[in-house]
Amino acid sequence: MTTTRSIAFIGAGSMAEALIAGMTKTFCHPEQIVVTNRQNRARLGELERTYGVRAAQNVHLAVERADIVILAMKPKDVADAMAAVAPAIRPNQLILSLLAGVTTETIEQLAGRDVAVVRAMPNTSAAVGLSATAIAGGRFASEQHLETAKQLFETVGIVTVVPERDLHAVTGLSGSGPAYVYYLVEAMEKAAADIGLERNVAKTLILQTIIGAAEMLKASDKHPSVLRREVTSPGGTTEAGIGVLEQYRFQEAIAACIRRAATRSEELGNALLAALAES
Repeated sequence: MTTTRSIAFIGAGSMAEALIAGMTKTFCHPEQIVVTNRQNRARLGELERTYGVRAAQNVHLAVERADIVILAMKPKDVADAMAAVAPAIRPNQLILSLLAGVTTETIEQLAGRDVAVVRAMPNTSAAVGLSATAIAGGRFASEQHLETAKQLFETVGIVTVVPERDLHAVTGLSGSGPAYVYYLVEAMEKAAADIGLERNVAKTLILQTIIGAAEMLKASDKHPSVLRREVTSPGGTTEAGIGVLEQYRFQEAIAACIRRAATRSEELGNALLAALAES
């Protein structure tokens, strides 16, 4: 599916680049995309050269001419960014927000009109086409708007439609999830070095172990606990290792980590609402 609609990115960070890389393969042609940011012109030039998209310095004009506007700035910058472009927003546009913790209602309020907003929480695996993305529609977003957003984010991975209230949980789970896996790999690499494995050998083994385990989980109907027990022989090496994880309350730590990240998403959204109420 290739859309004929024009698309404006406000923000040009790593997530914006990952989406551009995916979108230009199947969703749209590069010349349909305009990218803007607040001040980093070198970054815009880099995206222009790499992907064939158009860079723009006039964000107001870029938004005014776009059918789809993608908010990809830092959440703390959304109020200033929307203040600059709100006069250019049209009722028939679709706004896609990538901003953690920022509700569709907040975006609608900042836009100053009834406009379709779809909020999305992808993750950084979008850079390799393997994002786990959840999307939710605002009050004025139709099924067609959600379908358009779904098709766009499917260019960088899988997409699930959820109620907006679930997006804080999604942020804590899959939005931040890649970092938890990287943290685990850091620990495994350090342990490998401690027990004398050469770094490149350890990295190859660790990555294939993670990939293989993920594929097993995808291919099998068995619960993860069943798969774990199947490789945990009584009195064996795996049981010894799992025993240490249980000693350190590994599962409780992971659960607490995800809960805290989800709560932080709520805190960010509430802080923005409070700041808007004061302004």
